[in-house]
Amino acid sequence: MTDLAPLPPPAPPKGFGRLPLVRWFLIAGLLATLAIALVGGLTVATVNNLNAARQSVVDVIDPAVLRTLEVSTALTSQENSIRTYARTNDEQYLADYRQGVRAEATAAAHLERLADMIPGSTARDDLDRLTSASAAWRRDYADVVIAKVPTLKTSTATTYAPVNNDRFTKVQDELASLQNDLARLHDLGSKQMDRHWRTFTIVLILMAVVLVATAVTLTLIVRYIVLRPISRLTLQVREVAGGDFDHTLHVDRPAELSELSGNVDAMRRRIVREWRRTAEAQRMLSDQALELRRSNAELEQFAYVASHDLQEPLRKVASFSQMLEQRYGDKLDDRGKQYIAFAVDGAKRMQLLVSDLLDLSRVGRVGGEKAETDMQKVVDAATGNLSAQIEDTGATVSYQDLPPVFGNRVLLTQLFQNLIGNALKFRSQDPPRVEITATRQDDMWEFACADNGIGVDTKYADRIFLIFQRLHPRDVYPGTGIGLALCRKIVEYHGGKIWLDDPDPERPGTTFRWTLPAIPGDNHG
Repeated sequence: MTDLAPLPPPAPPKGFGRLPLVRWFLIAGLLATLAIALVGGLTVATVNNLNAARQSVVDVIDPAVLRTLEVSTALTSQENSIRTYARTNDEQYLADYRQGVRAEATAAAHLERLADMIPGSTARDDLDRLTSASAAWRRDYADVVIAKVPTLKTSTATTYAPVNNDRFTKVQDELASLQNDLARLHDLGSKQMDRHWRTFTIVLILMAVVLVATAVTLTLIVRYIVLRPISRLTLQVREVAGGDFDHTLHVDRPAELSELSGNVDAMRRRIVREWRRTAEAQRMLSDQALELRRSNAELEQFAYVASHDLQEPLRKVASFSQMLEQRYGDKLDDRGKQYIAFAVDGAKRMQLLVSDLLDLSRVGRVGGEKAETDMQKVVDAATGNLSAQIEDTGATVSYQDLPPVFGNRVLLTQLFQNLIGNALKFRSQDPPRVEITATRQDDMWEFACADNGIGVDTKYADRIFLIFQRLHPRDVYPGTGIGLALCRKIVEYHGGKIWLDDPDPERPGTTFRWTLPAIPGDNHG
């Protein structure tokens, strides 16, 4: 394959296209940031002023007006109570007077604290004059009346009425002056709040105008500097995708899209060249696939021949060899009988080997489809097929709560039968114990078959799953060496994997683990 020559750099765009796309966005973003920062500063200042005016009116002036009203109410209550006491000499009115004095003192203390929080006002001076006037009224009238009532009795009221009118009129004048001053401050604070609210509204409108202007500017930039060139490039790409592979891809501006279109066009030319070069390879691959299908058909035909025509001669060899021994056994010496035994054994082993090879070749090609399979019933069937061996060896096979999986019932039965059969074959001096368990691993089930047999060295962990691989002499442990290879092919056919677990020093034996797909949506386990 010849490499393409490097592309020449694209010609620099003209006009507005001279600016790279990133600079357009930087300029627009900088202007928008400055405008938003300016308007934001105005907004913060306006909100602070509005908050200060609101706090002055709501938190200081309005509570001061309320406290002034409480002082006015307390003074009026005192004047009414002491005047009625002078006229009736009833002690209840004297108690009401003293309660009014306490109420005035409490309200005046709160009002004094609030008046100190109003800068530039005469509220504190008005309060001091009011306090002095009320003290003078009590000194010159209330205290005198209380002292004279035991002597003058009910005539006390008329005797000191002129003093009451003179002193309490001054109290009312000072109270009115304080109330007028607070009313003026309240009106002034309300006007300030209204002015700040109008300013805040104007700032919000200005903020909205800035945001809209920014959005319009960015929209125009995106539309005319980005979207239109991208649209042209998209139309050119569609023409190529529609089959015109020789159509050139190119846009002039902005600089980034011009470079991108050049690179994409270079990629198009390279892909077209490689595609045309691989057309012949694709044709050759199709021919090889056809040859492979033909070869597979021949292999299937061979399997059929092996299952019928090849096994029949083997059965005849074994049968007639046994008949020969039965009929002419008394005429043969020990060596002749041994030769006949070798022939019978070889024929039987050949039959077993052919049968195992057929089982291996049928995995994935012959038999039922995959479906939801109850593994409890599968293991029941496998142990049932091995019941004679289990009874002869005194083996114990334990399993319970095995989950359903998505697989082929016949093949899975063969899988468990081979693994349990291996555990019975490669047993130790103790009676075989086989334990089958399953644990959930995401969307797969991990099964385990553990026994107490002679075990397998971990250095043979990969070798034992290869066909015709044996770790022991045939006269010690019979077999064809296909069983575990068949197990691996069955597991891989179901989309799982099988492996030999690491040995546990505290537990002798062998543990095989493998995975099988769980039923979609099954929450078992």
